[in-house]
Amino acid sequence: MTIKKTALITGITGQDGSLLADFLLKKNYKIIGLKRRSSSFNTERINHLYKKGILNVRFFPYYGDLTDSSSLLRVIQSTKPHEIYNLGAQSHVHTSFETPEYTANSDAIGTLRILEAIRILKLNKKTKFYQASTSEIFGNTHVPQNEKTPFRPRSPYAISKLYSYWQTINYREAYKIFAVNGILFNHEGPRRGETFVTRKITRFVASYFKNQNQFLYLGNLNAKRDWGSAKDYVETMWLMLQKNKPSDYVIATGISKTVRDFVEEAFKNIDIKIKWKGSNLKEVGVNSKNNKIIIKIDPGYFRPTEIDELRGDSKKAKRELKWKPKTNFKSLIKEMVSADINRISLDA
Repeated sequence: MTIKKTALITGITGQDGSLLADFLLKKNYKIIGLKRRSSSFNTERINHLYKKGILNVRFFPYYGDLTDSSSLLRVIQSTKPHEIYNLGAQSHVHTSFETPEYTANSDAIGTLRILEAIRILKLNKKTKFYQASTSEIFGNTHVPQNEKTPFRPRSPYAISKLYSYWQTINYREAYKIFAVNGILFNHEGPRRGETFVTRKITRFVASYFKNQNQFLYLGNLNAKRDWGSAKDYVETMWLMLQKNKPSDYVIATGISKTVRDFVEEAFKNIDIKIKWKGSNLKEVGVNSKNNKIIIKIDPGYFRPTEIDELRGDSKKAKRELKWKPKTNFKSLIKEMVSADINRISLDA
């Protein structure tokens, strides 16, 4: 089997990194996966790539860190990839308020370090660069948001990502690097991190299916987000780098749902209807079959600055990339709940 190209993926152990690796390996890529060294195992999402077989000879993990320019320079210099996908980040919005300096170092300056490495190594004519941007950079602006919508970031995470957005454009224009931003709206799946609200909900539903003596604590139930499938979205990352000219794209479903909607749909998968009682911090979600409380509000999960609604307009991507989402809201949640129920069954 002929290897077409070499791709470097930062954040290889995360949801998007592992899904993108799966996608590119099917296209005969050689994968260089950058991961941080950890004292605990953090390779669950890519363990299948280590197994014996044809994939194994085209997947090469490297240790490195977005906060360490020497490690980035070393990996890029030794592998000279055709494509770099910068998916690594401190990606928790709430956590960024508690660790703003680290978030900036990783999510903002980390991107600059990679772009500088491409420039210093004179790879600007060979290496294409994809920057994982985020809908969070829009903040509280009018909906739907597209490539021309003004930015109003409302968290250290979003501000750091906006820095990376503009640096990507700056290096594209100043040094003629093929560099693009993918402004991906919320994208979920069974590989989503367990502390993200969507996965927190589906894990709880799976656990509740086995043991109903527990509570789910959530924050802002009325926050509206445009939720798509991560498996659908990673394809767009690759499509952007296959274009003749670099450009930035919004990737979204165009439909927004509240956290409350997500909860209700998730519980439907185990045949439970949620009823809501009370209001504000006293609001609770109850099992309509027995009136037992399942969901409570924890003010600790509220952000210092909330965003009411994020809903994307991806007409440009549909027109130029010939892409559209394949997975709808209900199917996505069903897939996530089913996967978490299977995990619990295997662990039992």
